[in-house]
Amino acid sequence: MLSEMGQPAFRAKQIESWVWEKGVSSIDEMTNLPKTLREALKEQCSFGETIQVACQRSSDGSRKYLLQFADGTTVECVGMPSDKRLTVCASTQAGCGMGCAFCATGAAGLTRSLSAGEIFEQVAHVRDDFGTRVTGVVLMGQGEPFANYEATLSALRRLNSSNGMGIGARHLTVSTCGIIPMITRFSREPEQFTLAVSLHSAVQRTRDALMPGVRKYSLLRLYDAMGEYTSRTGRRPTYEYALIKGVNDSDEELSYLCDFCKDTLCHVNIIQLNDVPGSKFQPATVHRANDFVRRLANVGVEATIRQSRGADIDAACGQLRQRLS
Repeated sequence: MLSEMGQPAFRAKQIESWVWEKGVSSIDEMTNLPKTLREALKEQCSFGETIQVACQRSSDGSRKYLLQFADGTTVECVGMPSDKRLTVCASTQAGCGMGCAFCATGAAGLTRSLSAGEIFEQVAHVRDDFGTRVTGVVLMGQGEPFANYEATLSALRRLNSSNGMGIGARHLTVSTCGIIPMITRFSREPEQFTLAVSLHSAVQRTRDALMPGVRKYSLLRLYDAMGEYTSRTGRRPTYEYALIKGVNDSDEELSYLCDFCKDTLCHVNIIQLNDVPGSKFQPATVHRANDFVRRLANVGVEATIRQSRGADIDAACGQLRQRLS
């Protein structure tokens, strides 16, 4: 567009710096652009139309935001401070089409995928509200990032860029339900972004019931794809395992999980299921979660119990649903 307006190439870099690095909220603030160009841009571009509808604050310091984009679409994102760090959990889609049985987001269905700018804007909004630098981003909010691959990668690169937020690639994490072709593609990207895979069961029938959106990708295929990923990248992926009472917390499930993970490069995050109103699922006990960690350690697999953040404001894993109440 700028070339069509007769503008030199360096103007694009100036505009990118204002938007991604300095976080301006209007074209008028781009003071190193000629006034005639600013006026022309205002006629052809929408800008700064993301608004905060609501914000909730957790007792642990986390904040959950409901943001609305120019077309009225809303998403939730979460800021999680810890010591001198600030991590943002951002969404890649409004809603989700994967239909995971225990997830509030999936119950609402998919509205649409987000643009790279809309993903980036969530992080910028949290940064500005806390008034501090973001040190890490996890794309574990609403949506399946690998069902919106191009925008997800573009947003990650902007977050990583020195002209964006300058966040180290290993502090930028993508969480997928396990879309195998995109895992393979992700392994070939040059950046050192981090990968997390929602596993939730290493028993095929259980995983199919919990995660119908990836039923066509068998556990055997996932195992092979993850082996290729670690061989190609040398990076340690994380498997996320939400422990659900009477569903995936049995000795049989644990044995299958140990078999799936042993002798591979991986870390297992045991997640105690968070409350979702109307859900038939209940969390397993802390004692059972510790059993999983111990048994995995016995076969040489590093595992930890994730500390949930923001559960009192429905901001924890599986609780985001495009509205605050």
